[in-house]
Amino acid sequence: MPTAGLLVIGNEILSGKVVDTNSPYLAKELRALGVDLVRILTIADEVDLIAAETRAMSEAYDFVFTSGGIGPTHDDLTMDGIAKAFGRKVVLSEAIVARIERAQGKPANESQRKMGLIPEGALLMDAGDLWFPVVVVENVHIFPGIPELLQKKFLSIRERFRGQPFLLKRVYVKMRESDIAPSLNELLVEFPDLLLGSYPRIGERDYHVLLTLESRDEAYLGRALEGLLARLPAEGIHKVE
Repeated sequence: MPTAGLLVIGNEILSGKVVDTNSPYLAKELRALGVDLVRILTIADEVDLIAAETRAMSEAYDFVFTSGGIGPTHDDLTMDGIAKAFGRKVVLSEAIVARIERAQGKPANESQRKMGLIPEGALLMDAGDLWFPVVVVENVHIFPGIPELLQKKFLSIRERFRGQPFLLKRVYVKMRESDIAPSLNELLVEFPDLLLGSYPRIGERDYHVLLTLESRDEAYLGRALEGLLARLPAEGIHKVE
């Protein structure tokens, strides 16, 4: 199944001035598409660092996504870093400049033309707007850091990443995690390919632990769920969904 890495770029994230909401968004979307998001890494706006981490992720995963560091200001260095990662020049895309000029109805200024600088040979994927396409270099997909723009652009091309999605079952348990741990261990021995999560909840009146069971195989998931329920007393289950 396809794998992915996410590179979050920005000093503002590392300093805590801005909260990263793009990582959980992409993690959820990729999960639904059946893509294994293996790593999320947050790094500073430094060309050499961006280049090194982009190259490493590109070699390790099927898809790479970057968030942040594209724009008209001095600290927007993502394009330079990704170009360096693959030994490419940074060139002006007249197609992007033309989009900007059509959108605003006048010639692009110097800062706006900077937004047209991309790695040489990059693929431009139409994101359904006039301002900026999704720029793709080899298996690296470059997204803006602004959540609203990232989401819009990702949704416009999300189907290209579709694999076999995970199926999910949730079991809400009234018992404490320490009481059910042996049963969970037994379940994983019987179903080693099951993705099993156990999440204690504090302050919930109806249950104490949320269990999640995930698999791409519907029949396998069904058998695992039956195996779990057989191991727990009926009165210890709040609900299954």
